[in-house]
Amino acid sequence: MNDLSGAEFYSGKETAFGMIHVRDLTKAYADLERGAFVALAGVSFDALPGQIYGLLGPNGAGKTTLLRILSTVLQPTSGTATINGCNVLSQPALVRRQIGFVSTNTAVYDRMTAWEMVEYFGRLYGIGKDELYPRMERLFERLQMKEIRNVLGAKMSTGMKQKVSIARALVHDPPVLIFDEATVGLDVLVARALMNTVAELRDQGKCIVYSTHIMREVERLCDRIAIMHRGGIVSEGTLASLLEEHQENDFEELFFRLISQRDESLIATR
Repeated sequence: MNDLSGAEFYSGKETAFGMIHVRDLTKAYADLERGAFVALAGVSFDALPGQIYGLLGPNGAGKTTLLRILSTVLQPTSGTATINGCNVLSQPALVRRQIGFVSTNTAVYDRMTAWEMVEYFGRLYGIGKDELYPRMERLFERLQMKEIRNVLGAKMSTGMKQKVSIARALVHDPPVLIFDEATVGLDVLVARALMNTVAELRDQGKCIVYSTHIMREVERLCDRIAIMHRGGIVSEGTLASLLEEHQENDFEELFFRLISQRDESLIATR
């Protein structure tokens, strides 16, 4: 296993609960018309090394808010979260070194080549050239990026840009990877290649949080699934345990039933 496996950077600091440990995370915003708007309502979960933890829910479920808190872009209103033992509120700089973040909105700079962009982010993480360049060579080979090594961002296809985004997220060899709706806008072939890459990273020991609203992706990839709606986790477990717990044979039917029940319960409490 090479140095991109996560073993080099892994610090062994994760708690007994998991590499990612989240308890009662809440995010509320002031709204002059509606009062406080709760985007995230007491979310708790644990994710382990070598595991893909899926967040499945419709748009507005709170998935992106949760991931922005985990990546220290947002601060929670209340609750706690640690990444590999580092607290997202009190140790944000350390948390950012533990994670790689991939989304469809990750910026790719028009005037930089694929190689220059990945190098730039590697240097931002303080990796010296002697270590960085061999690592980048292996990374470009594994992600099949050698043919786009010298392509400018302005001339890249959507699929090329997504490869660069993944390489940027991996260059500092973080133990945790976060994918936020990463296949949105991708064609079928590129989306499939990305999912294959995610599965390979899991097999190399990475802890992966995979957010999506596409049920097929969750069924194919995720070891555990949290179904989210209106800021909360409606149900959580493996695919098999969710189907058994709710006495349902079809995952799509289960998803829509749980979402409807969540809506009904919130309406009843108003």
